[in-house]
Amino acid sequence: MNTVKKPIIRKIEDNELGLEKFQTSLQENELKKESDLLLRFPTVYIHHWKETDDYEVYVGESNDIVRRTKQHYEAGNKPGKWQHELTRKNASLYIIGHEHFNKSLTMDIENRLMLYMTGIQKVRKIHNLRGNLQNRYYPDTELDSIFHSIWSELRKDNQELFPRESDVQSSALFKASPLHKLTDTQKEIKECILQKIFEGLEKEQEHQLIFIDGEAGTGKTVLNSSTFYEIFARAEEQNTENLRCFLLVNHDEQITVYRHIAKKLGITDKYGDIVKKPTSFINHHSPEDPIDVAFIDEAHLLLTQGKQSYQGKNQLQDIIERAKVTVVMFDENQILTTEQYWEEQILELYRNLAMEQENHYELKEQLRMKASPKIITWLDDFTKRRILSPIPKGDEYEIKVFETPYDLEKTIRKKASNEKHKLSRLIATYDWDYKSNEAPTVTGTPFWEVIIGNWHKPWNRELDRTLDRKTKIANNTLAWAEQPQTIDEVGSTFTIQGFDLNYSGVILGPSVKYREGRIIFDSSASSNKKAIQNRTLSDGSKQNFGEILIQHEVRVLMTRGVEGLYIYACDDALREALLNAAK
Repeated sequence: MNTVKKPIIRKIEDNELGLEKFQTSLQENELKKESDLLLRFPTVYIHHWKETDDYEVYVGESNDIVRRTKQHYEAGNKPGKWQHELTRKNASLYIIGHEHFNKSLTMDIENRLMLYMTGIQKVRKIHNLRGNLQNRYYPDTELDSIFHSIWSELRKDNQELFPRESDVQSSALFKASPLHKLTDTQKEIKECILQKIFEGLEKEQEHQLIFIDGEAGTGKTVLNSSTFYEIFARAEEQNTENLRCFLLVNHDEQITVYRHIAKKLGITDKYGDIVKKPTSFINHHSPEDPIDVAFIDEAHLLLTQGKQSYQGKNQLQDIIERAKVTVVMFDENQILTTEQYWEEQILELYRNLAMEQENHYELKEQLRMKASPKIITWLDDFTKRRILSPIPKGDEYEIKVFETPYDLEKTIRKKASNEKHKLSRLIATYDWDYKSNEAPTVTGTPFWEVIIGNWHKPWNRELDRTLDRKTKIANNTLAWAEQPQTIDEVGSTFTIQGFDLNYSGVILGPSVKYREGRIIFDSSASSNKKAIQNRTLSDGSKQNFGEILIQHEVRVLMTRGVEGLYIYACDDALREALLNAAK
């Protein structure tokens, strides 16, 4: 097997004198091979400079690096352009060459560098408009190894700007980035959505609904993020004025992620705060003056009844009335509270509306979990059909059952200590009390905790108040599982929904039981008041949906792990049945 050779990387001062010295050094030292690869063949380049304590970057590719760089310097004479910062901020320029570079390969390297930059905490802004992802070409099979080699060499020079690849890939910003390469199905749906949007806007159509169904891990967030960003990229190319496009999500963790991505990619600078919670959006926009496009991620989290901050009856209907086009990502198996519960006939009205407009799509491929169809079927049996089947053996995806919470914690800690699996955390059903604005009722502890016998651990967000100011600021851009102190906490659906873990250590609390050969979801043992309280239906009757909502909660928790699922069950019968199923 041939080993792919190392790239040639030169770092220069990012100004005209630095560029001149770069050319002269290659020629005077008679470095013909380097001179050819860096001056006459396709290259990738990275402009970068510091803004306060963080970096701003521009990543590009060119067949003539000297000519292209001079063009950037000429553009820098105009204030307001990113190139204007190069001389003002003591910028540096990496020029990257490789003997196998061609136009397609350099474009894919450029794309991946931009993708990685969205996931790096120290990068505050990426100035590129967008990448240009390639299809098949020769030698696309070498892309991964050449990129790893480039990143490794760049990391030797600057570990702050180029952290470990595993650190980048595990970040929530990276996973939600709009710069991921899409699957064929995602690309097809994305193009259909874009066509429908621009046709609708051109014809001044109103109240279009585009509805995408997809279960956990099928790529809804990446599709949503990619399509949303593409709207702005095309608007820039077409000099579209006054585009009004918002991304809505009813989830605090996801709001933070999307806002940071929008800021990094420069959308916020031009269009303002375009990432909103649904209630805020509804309260500040009128049906009489609808926006162009509303994207709704995690639309199953929308409210379907009023509460203190929201006085309407159905947030989806209110959003549709306030947008010319509404794009919805939906998974009814992730509805977790009574205020989000959809009556079947009402949900079907919206699906049918999208179908009538030929705007309904479905994502089916499991992209999160590195699991075989047998494992997926086992999880479906447990979380949907309430059947405990034998756990499949010999699968790359690891499912293990533990006899004590101590053993589960020990194993998760061991996984998290490995850089490759550091996003491994304990998560649990909401079967222990937690009140964010009150002191814990159990004496002798400052925290609301998950308590099993003598074993106990604080709930998510409880350790926040023990952190110093500097750590809290550093955590602002991180999802719950990415924050170091959370290895000492237990997560819930409120912090983990919509995010990935390497290995998830799931504690099935007293609300999940095993009786007469069936999984039982017992709402009387849950502490999640939002799931177990009665719901008033459209006909005025009251009904309890606690059992189905706890079933959804369990499915969310058990589908977080990318590489594996570790389980401890509090119910004796369920624990014994799981241990037998694992034999």
